Amino acid sequence: MRFSMVAGEASGDLLAGLLLEGITHRWPDLKTDGIGGPQMQRLGFEPWWPHEKLAVRGYIEVLRHYREIAGIRYQLRDRLLAKPPDCFIGVDAPDFNLGLEESLRERGIRTVHFVCPSIWAWRPQRVHKIKRAADHVLCLFPFEPDILAREGIPATYVGHPLANVIPKQADQAGARAQLGIPEGAQVLAVLPGSRASEIDYHAEPFLAAAAKVQRARPGMHIVIPAIPALKPRIDYAARLAGLHQYVHILQGQSHVALAAADLALIASGTATLEAALFKLPMVIAYRLHWITYRLMKPKALQRWIGLPNILCGENVVPELIQSQVNPDSLARALLDWLDAPDRMAAVRQRFGALHDLLARDTATLATDAIEKTLQG
Repeated sequence: MRFSMVAGEASGDLLAGLLLEGITHRWPDLKTDGIGGPQMQRLGFEPWWPHEKLAVRGYIEVLRHYREIAGIRYQLRDRLLAKPPDCFIGVDAPDFNLGLEESLRERGIRTVHFVCPSIWAWRPQRVHKIKRAADHVLCLFPFEPDILAREGIPATYVGHPLANVIPKQADQAGARAQLGIPEGAQVLAVLPGSRASEIDYHAEPFLAAAAKVQRARPGMHIVIPAIPALKPRIDYAARLAGLHQYVHILQGQSHVALAAADLALIASGTATLEAALFKLPMVIAYRLHWITYRLMKPKALQRWIGLPNILCGENVVPELIQSQVNPDSLARALLDWLDAPDRMAAVRQRFGALHDLLARDTATLATDAIEKTLQG
């Protein structure tokens, strides 16, 4: 058999790689191709385009790259229609994948969408497009299948694969030894994002805030996992902030950074859930082009932007948006955590319960659902 897949950006590649482990165990001779990154490629996936091509977020940012992204989708659609796969799996990236899935499904190709678009957070009208596009939806969160079922969309809750990859109790001492950080030191993880636009908006204020925290807490170590292509921009922001002796800029290794940390400053996205699964108190922040923000804000259905707060249903960790993303406000929010050890302990316990909720045999549940979809 042959499956084609599309995963955009680092988080989609990570999820797709975890899914592929289960799929290839069920079908050892399976061929896979499409758009993906290194986590997929290590399992034999053949990339036709690099996943970074789709790593764009926001109206203004997408407009700048629209011609290239649309061209890739047209070429990919034609290639898949000329040589149809047994199944197409779109991994997240709904603005790219749903339209592609709709075209493929019209021609009789089975389509599965992995990661329910967040219609519960914004753009609820997108449910109609999901219904046209997907034969089945694999959901990461337990409340999503009921929402889709009301619209007649087959869906399965498979849990979040990260909840099985990330241990319930992280080896903090081992992670710190790996990074050369002494025992007893305080560690702040800084994750400004995995897209170039996110680094442009976040790197300088995040690292300036980290420098303020380090000055307030001498001996604080700062770890920054960086996608290799974006590392030079982070290096520049670190030099600009005057961070030298106590900063560790890593090539990837986000899980090592989070395991080593006591606290995180993190851009809204999948990484916030990863930090929660590592039981980390955090400050979530996000900044967009002001036009994009003005267009998106009225469409929001949730009070929060961060997955930990959305899943817990309350303001468990602070969120700073747009003009609030400045060094003083970010540093103050981080220091507030460090000044409240009881509050830090309580949020770790809350995230432990969240971990239990999301931990399922994702690979098997997802593969079972895909197999049933193939059987019609």
